[in-house]
Amino acid sequence: MARKRSFDYPTLPPDGARREWSTLARLAPGLWPKGEPGLRVRVVLALVLLVGGKLVTVITPYFFKKAVDELADAPSLLASQLSAVFATVVALILAYGLARIGSRVFDELRDMVFARVVERATHVIALNTFRHLHQLSLRFHLDRQTGGLSRVIERGTRGIDIVLRLFVFRAGPSLLELALVCSILWTLFNWQFSLAVFATIAVYACWSLALTEWRLSFRRTMNTHDAEANTKAVDSLLNYETVKYFNNEENEARRFDRSLKAYEDAAVRSHGSLSFLNTGQAVIITLGLMGIMTMAARGIVNGTMTPGDFVLVNTYLIQLYQPLNFLGVVYREIKQALLDMEIMFRLTDTPPEVVDAPNAPDLKTGGGTVVFENITFGYSADTPILRNVSFEVPAGGSVALVGHSGAGKSTLSRLLFRFYDPLDGRILIDGQDIRTVTQASLRRAIGIVPQDTVLFNDTIGYNIAYGRPDATQEEIEHAARLAAIHGFVSGLKDGYNTRVGERGLKVSGGEKQRIALARVLLKDPEILLLDEATSALDSHTERAIQDALRRVSEGRTTITIAHRLSTIVDADTIIVLDRGEIVETGSHTELLARNGLYAGMWRKQQASMDEDTET
Repeated sequence: MARKRSFDYPTLPPDGARREWSTLARLAPGLWPKGEPGLRVRVVLALVLLVGGKLVTVITPYFFKKAVDELADAPSLLASQLSAVFATVVALILAYGLARIGSRVFDELRDMVFARVVERATHVIALNTFRHLHQLSLRFHLDRQTGGLSRVIERGTRGIDIVLRLFVFRAGPSLLELALVCSILWTLFNWQFSLAVFATIAVYACWSLALTEWRLSFRRTMNTHDAEANTKAVDSLLNYETVKYFNNEENEARRFDRSLKAYEDAAVRSHGSLSFLNTGQAVIITLGLMGIMTMAARGIVNGTMTPGDFVLVNTYLIQLYQPLNFLGVVYREIKQALLDMEIMFRLTDTPPEVVDAPNAPDLKTGGGTVVFENITFGYSADTPILRNVSFEVPAGGSVALVGHSGAGKSTLSRLLFRFYDPLDGRILIDGQDIRTVTQASLRRAIGIVPQDTVLFNDTIGYNIAYGRPDATQEEIEHAARLAAIHGFVSGLKDGYNTRVGERGLKVSGGEKQRIALARVLLKDPEILLLDEATSALDSHTERAIQDALRRVSEGRTTITIAHRLSTIVDADTIIVLDRGEIVETGSHTELLARNGLYAGMWRKQQASMDEDTET
């Protein structure tokens, strides 16, 4: 008996900091990608530009200081010396201007060089996440809402961009600049100025980070209700017709409104806490400026400093403060981005329920004989849906599965496609256990026409070609002719370029089934699965589709899951399921002669059809 798998997210370390560093570590391959020497050169060049830009930035105020000192001495100079002083000041102003421009040029070049690295990392991680989601089991997707998953991917990829740009090129450079400024002040003056600047920035940073950490709870609440509102909106709009059928527009609006109201309340608290944060920042930086300017003024009075030095220390602190003015925002954005990335990475860490065996070969088909051997399965181990089910579909033969709702018919089709693995028993195709071959080759060999054909919001041609994306237009049209839909498509204004709308809402049920049929014909599988393919159609359309299905089934191994028994009277073998077990097997005539469950179902449906005819 196979063990029951868990689909909860992996247990996370209790320490938030450890999780954040772990999340950052997962970005490392994106910053130093293997087999991408061009991107690695970009990373190195960006770091060189970053350091160069900061060196120019901390040198810039020094030119301003020298100009102020030259001008401060001008009143005491002779008239003959003033022209030389003016020329010196102009040169210093020019140097100051060039340095400011140079600092900006370094920053812009750095961002331009690093942009490709950021976008490639985001691209690769998003693609890997998307691929992984398609590898996860059907059970995983049935338990989760598509709107919420799409928002997780959207936020996670945006978080990568935020972390790489803000953490690497805002937080990191600010620390480098602080170290350089403290070193310069210690060298030019004394350790007290260096300590005063460091202490001011440290207190400012601690206040900003502490208050931002407190505010994150409001942001998390906002994001929770935002995702909730988005999920409800997507779910409601995808089920537009159902909402209309039951006249529940106001009910849907109330559900959406509750999420928006909760988001609104959290957003108001977040804005109020931001005002408190900003006020504290202003007080701290102003007190720091006052203290440092007082120290500089005393130095000027004592003759140990010049007016230019007074300007220099003031400029350095303001220069440090300007980028740190956004420290709270940067910290919050980085924390939120790390949280979003962590949630996305937890998706990619979710193990698939069904995986290929190591070095699994492709399925080798030779006619398409299908054998279900002692199959036992349940969506939970303690509630079996199928119990010791065994039957064989010979190559080119046809078997129909019938039974009341919940008997396990559609579950057998999901096991054949290997969306799940049986708890016990095995399924063989041409003698090969499907668990020993690759899933891709298995699904290439099987085609399905489902009861509810869901089309992509694209063109008719695209939806038919989905059976074989590399098919030519001629092959698409040939498949459409076999499915008896070419005439309908040709009569449309845009022909095969006609868009079918969300989930194919712009075409009728019969047209959708014909498109599904053309798609399967284009795929040309050896095994065909018809999962109640006509149960949702009217009698006239059903007969037309049934004729097409018979043509398609010729020469193929066919398994039909049927609700209307009239559609499977020609099947070689009919298998009757009841509560997950096979209770009857035989041809239509044989089963009627036994006067068992099948015969009772047949009489009931015939009586229902007679009543409909009389009506």
